[in-house]
Amino acid sequence: MSDPSPHRSQDRTIAVLVLGLGNVLLGDDGLGVDAVARLARDYSIPAGVRLADGGTLGLSLLGLLAESDRVILVDAVRADGLPGSLVRIAGDDVMDAVRDRLSPHQVGVADVLDAARLIDRYPNAVTLLGLVPHTLDLNTERSDAVAANLDRLVAAVAREVEGLGYPMHPPCGPQGHAVGLDCGDRCGL
Repeated sequence: MSDPSPHRSQDRTIAVLVLGLGNVLLGDDGLGVDAVARLARDYSIPAGVRLADGGTLGLSLLGLLAESDRVILVDAVRADGLPGSLVRIAGDDVMDAVRDRLSPHQVGVADVLDAARLIDRYPNAVTLLGLVPHTLDLNTERSDAVAANLDRLVAAVAREVEGLGYPMHPPCGPQGHAVGLDCGDRCGL
């Protein structure tokens, strides 16, 4: 559902919030948290973009959402398709997805989005990116299908952020220079 009275982006202190969700103790449910950690490790995050580990925090995330102009939720998403399949849901479909298709913490995510709407601070845009989980059993490891596609999810999140006007690059320099990447004048390599 779109916000009927969108806030101007200058009313917000966070231009783009990338929020990793999930319980890292429930197998593939932790993939959103893992993906955001990989973004932080593998990319230079531009000013205006904030990465956050939302875990299973639910309503305690309201402050972050209320201050964000655009939000990208990263999570395990129950959907048609093989485990590890990439899922992207945007606009009005996000609210239905967080109620019906997220893993066991779904009530908290739906509640925090509803609360943001109630206080008239719903982000101007919300997108959900994730992978179809294979298992949500008690386990700290991701399934092979999800582990094999985490880098693909991270790249999709980076593209989503770039599509909002915030370039995402691997960090430059000898330790962070991606093999085969032409950084031009940014690296000096």
